[in-house]
Amino acid sequence: MTTTTVGALHDVAEAPLFPRDRPLPPTLTVRQARDAYLAENGFTTDEYTAETFSLMIFGGRAKVTLPNPPPRRWAIAMHDLHHVATGYGANLIGEGEIALWELMGGCETWIVYLLNASAATLGFVLSPRRMLQAYRDAKQAKALYRQGMKVEEMLDMPLGDLRERLGIPREGLAKGERAVVAKRRA
Repeated sequence: MTTTTVGALHDVAEAPLFPRDRPLPPTLTVRQARDAYLAENGFTTDEYTAETFSLMIFGGRAKVTLPNPPPRRWAIAMHDLHHVATGYGANLIGEGEIALWELMGGCETWIVYLLNASAATLGFVLSPRRMLQAYRDAKQAKALYRQGMKVEEMLDMPLGDLRERLGIPREGLAKGERAVVAKRRA
């Protein structure tokens, strides 16, 4: 698998390749859109195969490293494509929005249900209005978890086509700025 690398994280975060006031353009390939999403958030594809993953807790003051079991490795690649398709950000509220969208669109494993339920609950605490909008937007959701496609099969298709397959308008769902995280996902 090819690893997407990010040079200077802060340079990337301050100078996005695409405007952040809307989802990524539907004319990009899924690969181009995924790589742009990963770059603007300081992420890489390494987590798709890593043995462990880390979470920052207490506002980034502490890091917890956990095992990265095969079901989570499979799910994180799909999860990133859901972010790309919907346009929801990778900050706490955006994670709540995408978690709710994934719950409505169908999860496949217990770890995905657990992580999404936790993130959606936090999202409702932080921004009830945005979460209600995400709920309305997710009524036609068809998450990748249950579609039987492999990530590699989707990378060369137009992003707009992936969105249609997922029950998302070709232009994406997010209405506001595509928020990014300020730190690399460890």
